[in-house]
Amino acid sequence: MVSQATDHSPVMLEAAVAALAPRPGGVYVDGTYGRGGHAMALISQLDESACIWLVDRDPEAIALAQARHGHDPRCHILQASFADLSTHLHAAGLAGQVAGILLDLGVSSPQLDQPERGFSFMREGPLDMRMDNSRGETAAQWLARVDESTLIRVLRRDGEERFARRIAGAICRAREAGCLPQTTTALAELIASAVPRPEPGKHPATRSFQAIRIHLNDELGALDQLLEGVCDLLGPAGRLVVISFHSLEDRRVKRFMTRHSQVGDLPPGAGMVPPEKQPRLRRIGRAQRPEADEVRDNPRARSATLRVAERLS
Repeated sequence: MVSQATDHSPVMLEAAVAALAPRPGGVYVDGTYGRGGHAMALISQLDESACIWLVDRDPEAIALAQARHGHDPRCHILQASFADLSTHLHAAGLAGQVAGILLDLGVSSPQLDQPERGFSFMREGPLDMRMDNSRGETAAQWLARVDESTLIRVLRRDGEERFARRIAGAICRAREAGCLPQTTTALAELIASAVPRPEPGKHPATRSFQAIRIHLNDELGALDQLLEGVCDLLGPAGRLVVISFHSLEDRRVKRFMTRHSQVGDLPPGAGMVPPEKQPRLRRIGRAQRPEADEVRDNPRARSATLRVAERLS
């Protein structure tokens, strides 16, 4: 069932829309529609000649986008991972013409708030964690087959979990004993029992849940794939605006923007900079963080970082 509730608070809403700098006739992409807060604010600033692509891999998000915007000829609604944006926009003849791309990375608040999606250890639900819950392997299915060394690697790489070995061992022993957890709260309890020194103010299962979710949905791979082709999608002065919520995402975005805003490596004694070595982007301002009042009203905003880059001619 599609919920059209509007109490979801999009993170850094005003800053994100301002960073996109909407202009008449522009082509825009919201690559992570979620529950539509950023998209609705952006649409309200677009003229009749503009268009916006509303993209998400979550079937519920797409159903909501259809209900809200299916009648608006400016809106093109697409169920897909943002990793595939380059393919779709090239096919539509829009490569090199996009005025702005917005990404609000990670899991959305409504997904966290639905126990049946299995993203949160705060509410009991099945171990699912798929952003597109119509396909692919669930967290429960993956944990039932993954070998211990791979689980350790995922917890370390995608969760930066320092107790990865202890946690993976506890999960694998539970599986061998025939009592592998089947719910979010049961898995969280097992993880907590394996962590000798929890981080202050953070649930012991936080990093492990993040790691499993990121791995199942290939979130970092999808981000890398999008970034690889984004310069070819943006038109002159087109903007990439990214909101990230943890260091793994933010480091990728920062390095990408830094790399493409500098002159490429030149051989010794090179004279003029050849076109292929010229910077393709310029960074717009410094990384932004949410204001204190937003964090107070929406605690999930506390770890957000917004970065902006603009395509050079």
